[in-house]
Amino acid sequence: MISLLSCVFFMALVAWISYRKSRGQTQSRDGYFLAGHGLSGTFIAGSLLLTNLSAEQLIGLNGSAYAFNLSSMAWEVTAAVAIVLMAVVLLPRYLSGGFTTLPEFLETRFDARVRRATAILFLLGYGLVTIPSVLYSGALAVLQLYDVPAVIALPRADALVVTVAIIGFIGAAYAIFGGLKAVAVSDTLNGFGLLAIGVAVPVLALIKLGDGSLAEGLTTLTTQHTQKLNAIGSTSDPTPFGTLFTGMILANLFYWGTNQYVIQRTLGARNLAEGQKGVLISGAFKLLVPFFMMFPGIIAYHLYGDTLTSMDDAYPRLVRDVVPGYLAGFFLAVLLGAVLSSFNSLLNSASTLFAIDMYQPLRPAATDRELIRVARIVGTCLAIASISLAPLLQYAPEGLWQLIRKFTGFYNIPIIAIVVAALFSWHRSRPVPASGALAAIGFHLPVYGLLTFVFDTGIHFIHLYALLFACELAIMAGFARWRPATVQQSLQTPDVDLTPWRYTPVASVLLLAAMVGLYALFSPWGLAS
Repeated sequence: MISLLSCVFFMALVAWISYRKSRGQTQSRDGYFLAGHGLSGTFIAGSLLLTNLSAEQLIGLNGSAYAFNLSSMAWEVTAAVAIVLMAVVLLPRYLSGGFTTLPEFLETRFDARVRRATAILFLLGYGLVTIPSVLYSGALAVLQLYDVPAVIALPRADALVVTVAIIGFIGAAYAIFGGLKAVAVSDTLNGFGLLAIGVAVPVLALIKLGDGSLAEGLTTLTTQHTQKLNAIGSTSDPTPFGTLFTGMILANLFYWGTNQYVIQRTLGARNLAEGQKGVLISGAFKLLVPFFMMFPGIIAYHLYGDTLTSMDDAYPRLVRDVVPGYLAGFFLAVLLGAVLSSFNSLLNSASTLFAIDMYQPLRPAATDRELIRVARIVGTCLAIASISLAPLLQYAPEGLWQLIRKFTGFYNIPIIAIVVAALFSWHRSRPVPASGALAAIGFHLPVYGLLTFVFDTGIHFIHLYALLFACELAIMAGFARWRPATVQQSLQTPDVDLTPWRYTPVASVLLLAAMVGLYALFSPWGLAS
């Protein structure tokens, strides 16, 4: 009861502060979709961090470290490259045009057809897989960490439905009624909680490993089973080291530089300096992910060996063993906050994409109130559909999880290829036309589907990202040579100050140097020797 009350108290406190901070700012288009261009670097960094870190990562990354090694930290640590490119190259261009969505930006480089096509790709990806899977994985994490069926006296399948519904309705309330400002504020507050828990769990686990001594636990971690501390993945590891130099860069660049539900926070920045500051601070926290979200998995291997039936049980088992009862409620609140963050961010961005890129072009005279009303209706429908679909994933074949991880490949590579073409070809004598961008999308969808899900090519799907990216750039280059674009639309007037943050160059260099340093530390030449 104490745990439950403390969980409810913390979540209610976050909701109250979010309401106070966002009250009166959801009546206009900019207020609802872009937080009135009032987000500071702190709110941007906190929201980006918690949007990115979810319950699935807490369990999945620790499970990968338990079963293999630190090779999967590549998904987190190498994001530093994409984050620097976002801060230095992409964000100034987005803010200079006063854009609300990425498809809106692409229309200024191509035409309305490309805008609609990319918006549809985002909406299908979010609605069919990403939003339901976030709900399902979050509910599953809660069930693994806490004995929910016993608490509410229901079978596990019914308890999953109840947990999904609770998470879904709370998250929908933030996204639908509070707009981007409420989402960003709640994310930041929950982010501080996640940071506290992220430090507490490995520290408590090391104390347990060292029989009451933190120093002894750390010594054991760094001197025994040191192969677990290797981040240089082999071909048999989940993330081979070679993928860092091919599709991994593209996947991270898509996520941090073009994925609407991530970049929407930066588009709501008070000015360019605050946007760059927020993005780069989030990059610094990303470098800490191996310590918070992978070390517990390695400690679990030291404590339990190969006795666990599933690698996904490593983190839940460790938490149950080391987190004291008086912190259980706070931990549950933070865990739910991480799930809510991803869910409400996806809902908010999907609603924005539909209202701005699908509805507004059909009704150019639509008022701000009408656009917000449409966004809220779409958000409500998506929330209900996701809450209905998510529990069905428990009955899906075992291979569905791999399908979910690969599904973003249907839209992330063509979108990043089109953005690259838009940025770096437009001022040349033969810019890529809209038909070239549409041809790249038309090529990618069937080819990626066949090579990933039908034919066994033996090529890792991350390497496949890079191969298809190169093919799509070649297709667009061919169209540029054959039928170059001739009309360039003018950009909108920027709504914010575009003076860069003066520490951006220094912070970028330090971020990249720290990334290289982490790989040197967790390698056969470092702790894994």
